[in-house]
Amino acid sequence: MIKLDRIYLAYPDGDGKTEVLRGLSLDVRHGEVVAITGPSGSGKSTLLSIIGTLLKPDSGEYIFDGVAVDSLDDVARSQFRNRSIGFIFQEHRLLPQFTAKENILLPILANESQTGKEQNERADYLLQSTGIASLSHKYPEQLSGGERQRVAICRALIMRPKLLLADEPTGLLDAENAEKITDLLLSINASEKCTLMMVTHAERVAKKAEKTFHLWNGKLTDKEVVTCA
Repeated sequence: MIKLDRIYLAYPDGDGKTEVLRGLSLDVRHGEVVAITGPSGSGKSTLLSIIGTLLKPDSGEYIFDGVAVDSLDDVARSQFRNRSIGFIFQEHRLLPQFTAKENILLPILANESQTGKEQNERADYLLQSTGIASLSHKYPEQLSGGERQRVAICRALIMRPKLLLADEPTGLLDAENAEKITDLLLSINASEKCTLMMVTHAERVAKKAEKTFHLWNGKLTDKEVVTCA
């Protein structure tokens, strides 16, 4: 489903550049659960931004479900991203002036002037399946951290994405809620039949993935073979 081939990216740094990704390659199959680990500053979020089409690499090839992402213009990339990819961040990024259900429906409103019966039923289903149906009319400030993250998960799923990207989804939660959110994401992977990719520092989260890769020196490798040399 996802094929990254020799992805390279460097950021300007004074008179030179700092290399972040150095010929990185990755293959992910449909429906897999993949965890990306690595030290702070290694480029994990940058990699997720490239996979999520939020950032273009300097060079390399990116194929998503048969689509050559590099060939899409900005408008086509935006439409592709909205329809095919769901994002979950460490911070929930809910809009405070909207209720939980309204926040969930926002990705639909980005493409349509109003929501219909089918979209509302989809939002209600997601609220129910994530255990927060009774909170649909609550505002973010009225919700706990775990509840806000569940709303964010529902928002990421409203368009039925093929790929769900989670950047440190449990980073701001206590151990109990982190465990619940991780198990919820795995359950969603099965029920929604979507590919799940998680960036995480938490070993307990990474261990639940089918595959774990470690971002090291700008490339991905199996964690077991990484050394500190």
